[in-house]
Amino acid sequence: MKKFKNTNLKYLIIPMIIITIISSLLICYLTDKQYKKLNNNVNIAISNIIGKIKEKYPEIDTKDIIDILDLDTNIENFKNGVEELKKYGIYENDINSIISVQKQMDKNLKANIIIVIFIAFLYSFVITYYIHKRDRKLREIRQYIDEIRNRNYQLDIQENSEDELSNLKNELYKITVMLKEESENSKKDKENLKISVQDISHQLKTPLTSISIMLDNIKENPDMDSNTKKKFIFEISRQIEWINWLVISMLKLSKLDADVVEFHFEEINVNYLIDEIIKNLEIPIEIKNQNIIINGSDEISFNGDYKWQKEAITNILKNCIEHNKDGGNIYIKYEENSLFTKITIRDEGEGISKEDLRHIFERFYKCKNSSDNGIGIGLALAKSIIEKNNGMIMCASEIGKGTEFVIKYMK
Repeated sequence: MKKFKNTNLKYLIIPMIIITIISSLLICYLTDKQYKKLNNNVNIAISNIIGKIKEKYPEIDTKDIIDILDLDTNIENFKNGVEELKKYGIYENDINSIISVQKQMDKNLKANIIIVIFIAFLYSFVITYYIHKRDRKLREIRQYIDEIRNRNYQLDIQENSEDELSNLKNELYKITVMLKEESENSKKDKENLKISVQDISHQLKTPLTSISIMLDNIKENPDMDSNTKKKFIFEISRQIEWINWLVISMLKLSKLDADVVEFHFEEINVNYLIDEIIKNLEIPIEIKNQNIIINGSDEISFNGDYKWQKEAITNILKNCIEHNKDGGNIYIKYEENSLFTKITIRDEGEGISKEDLRHIFERFYKCKNSSDNGIGIGLALAKSIIEKNNGMIMCASEIGKGTEFVIKYMK
């Protein structure tokens, strides 16, 4: 038997079928009992008739009387019989009015009426109960929707029953959980945005103040020495570039946080990627006279957005260059297995303390040994980019021995 598609209908029809079967069996039982009772009364009446006939006419054979009673109905005999009965005041409509049989038929009729009324009552009760239960659930759903409208997401209305309204309530609960999560995420996003705005304001305050002071000096001293003026202009230009980089980086972080960046995934050759990054960082590498030692197969690759991953690894390598000692080595190793592609970047710098290591990827966090030009956003941006491309990054460090970054891109 196929399962009912409408489970509400199932809970209404099944009781009706059960009631109908039980009532049908009951009526069959009572009808059979009534028939036997009626048949018994008729047999008693016939026995009385035969007894009276035998008493008055003893010479008549009982078998002849029984043959007469079993004789098929004959129209002539029937009409003659009706005419004879009329002589004694018994008319056609009263032919079957043997008192005991009539009384039994009246009892049977009353019993059948009671059964019909009882069955109708049961049907009415089942329908009323079903409607009452449905209306109660509808009221609960309306109340629940009102609570959701009032931003109350704390209610739990999960049910284990299978009817349609219970399924609807469970779906509403799922929506409520989703709305609750979105509400909490929205609060977190607002809080993060507030913190980011505060951080940006704090980071911009110093360079803007410095620019303002230098511009005031230039305006107030029109006869300022040309070398001093050039120095001020150079410093103003540097500060503007720094502000521009900060704003662009923060915009990128904001886009990543809001999941509005559209990544274009492709097969990225790690050897080619590292070569391009090193070319872009040739000047700071040469200034500090550092050596880049690369170890890895030319065929190793991973799936990601080339532009964004180039920026992420550039930030990591730049951090290693800044904190590495002059003339030191930077080791880059890449390898792969069936699960991931791993890129390891290690420097020989001063290292990071355990206290700072826990916060190394937090935006605007500056370690004790950070340079004055650092603002603590490069590693945070790198981590966010890598994670958005199905990767992960870890950092290990030891004071006096250097720092190691391990990046894994899952396959």
